[in-house]
Amino acid sequence: MPRFLFEATYTLDGLRGLFKDGGSGRVEAARKTVESAGGRLESFDFSLGEHDTYTICELPDSKSAAAVALAIGASGGANTKTVALLTPTEIDEAVHQTVDYRAPGA
Repeated sequence: MPRFLFEATYTLDGLRGLFKDGGSGRVEAARKTVESAGGRLESFDFSLGEHDTYTICELPDSKSAAAVALAIGASGGANTKTVALLTPTEIDEAVHQTVDYRAPGA
């Protein structure tokens, strides 16, 4: 199943919710969200940096990842960035795939 990284930054309302639910409550909410989209939560970490949380999960496809991101964004509690993750094997296959490309100005 494809893996995705969700980088999230809480809004003011999201921070208020974090104080109410606590960290464990947010992890459980993330687990339920991912599972409702047919996926599996792999990790959910809080951070001290550009983003407040980093979540890695398996989801059936990009459409499911978009549905999760849209649901989070529509809630008003966090802004997210979604990154599709590739395995080393997928990169091995990609470097051996031939594509027709012309660089700008070439």
